[in-house]
Amino acid sequence: MFHLLERWLVYPAPPLGPADWHPADLPYEDVTFTGDDGTRLHGWYVAHAAPRATVLYCHGNGEHVAHLTDWLRVLHELIGVTVLAWDYRGYGRSEGVPHEENLIADARAAQLSLADRAGVPPKEVVLMGRSLGGSVAVAVAAQYPIRALVLDRTYARLTDTAARFFPWLPVRWFMRNRFPSLERIANYHGPLLQTHGSDDEIVPIEMGRQLFDAAASRQKQFITVPGGTHNEPLPEFCYQALIEFIDELKPDD
Repeated sequence: MFHLLERWLVYPAPPLGPADWHPADLPYEDVTFTGDDGTRLHGWYVAHAAPRATVLYCHGNGEHVAHLTDWLRVLHELIGVTVLAWDYRGYGRSEGVPHEENLIADARAAQLSLADRAGVPPKEVVLMGRSLGGSVAVAVAAQYPIRALVLDRTYARLTDTAARFFPWLPVRWFMRNRFPSLERIANYHGPLLQTHGSDDEIVPIEMGRQLFDAAASRQKQFITVPGGTHNEPLPEFCYQALIEFIDELKPDD
């Protein structure tokens, strides 16, 4: 029963509707790729004619790609990148059942699929993730070469976040999905940009700073969003910071 509760809490996949699966003003392409075990996975690929970078976006635990239309439009029109956003297993139009191990493996498969589609080496892909997606991105960045890492409202350890909400349950003993990003990020040495709201009610900013401090990156920046909460859109000054971060990346990073 505890593990069923864990899955429901960690992976509360939203229903397909009432999200807009056919946004007329977003130049996206429906794409599919497969996990290592053959599971069919789905995503939206938004190409840019002259991209600043090629980005793999990993969403939060309560979203699927049809919830990301506004953000994908920002990435395409304002930030100027080519991006692939993908549905986790059991989310949106992806098959399967999500778990920490297969989400990390699927993110690597998504990186390789994106690189092939965009015509760039896999190591040139920028990994970007929000909340749970940030932990998925950290896990990939700790194992494989990437261009840069961008984290938004990402926790240091999933078990610590769960213990904060359920202090009466022995979550640190029994959780199967642990996402120990605090330990993993010590193995990542590339450029890092991290944003976090000062009033985040789900992942307190102190957890975000703990993760940032553990990063071994020589080039890293932490941006505090005054008054920012966990699920509201990022303010425009974060967009400009992202543009500057991407433009400052060097070939030997």
